[in-house]
Amino acid sequence: MDNFSPNPERKHVQDISAVNSFLTKMYSLMVLAVLVSAATAYITTTLFSNALATMPQAVYWIVVIVPIFLCLGISFKAAANPGLGFVLLMILSVVYGFEFSFIAGAFTSAQIGGAFVSAAAIFAAMALFGTFTKRDLTNWGSYLGAATIGFLVAWLVNLFLHSAAVTYIFSFIGVIIFTLWIAYDAHSAKRIYSSYNGQVSDSSLAIMGALNLYLDFINIFMFLLQIFGMSSDR
Repeated sequence: MDNFSPNPERKHVQDISAVNSFLTKMYSLMVLAVLVSAATAYITTTLFSNALATMPQAVYWIVVIVPIFLCLGISFKAAANPGLGFVLLMILSVVYGFEFSFIAGAFTSAQIGGAFVSAAAIFAAMALFGTFTKRDLTNWGSYLGAATIGFLVAWLVNLFLHSAAVTYIFSFIGVIIFTLWIAYDAHSAKRIYSSYNGQVSDSSLAIMGALNLYLDFINIFMFLLQIFGMSSDR
């Protein structure tokens, strides 16, 4: 009789089941956020197109800035209050959907659809890789963080230069960077769940993981949309 390890096989099965339940919840929240954004953009562009055309420029800047505070709110509040974290995530999805409605007019339906399908395919592939790879992707975080900061600085500089060629090249670089972020965030979510399981609720961890993956998807979609649009122009 083994007094030190009673029924270890059953415990292992329970651990796998708990991780799978967490991942299902996290990816479901992420997909829901994407669908809410898509639905908001569609409703806004079809039912409120006239109001959108006459919208003051100040409203656009408010829509651009608000997501920053919503992301911070989710990051700080989700751990203590998962219900509030979920509400903030849905509000963020609506705000981004509204922001997309401003942008949609500059692209055709084919370009938007192609960018969305491509982003979904990239996301699915990298999320699977990040979730199931046996490699340790922990050290990716510091490199990706540095690459993202440098990329954003260069992108802001190019806003003043207005170089179409640089914008086109940067769009490909942006896709690469956030594609790698998907694998890292998917891998990190599983690792963080294992580390904080029991200390923080599954729902809180799932919301924070869904937020990271949602932002990765949105960034890839926007850069792909830029590529599809500029490729057509060329």
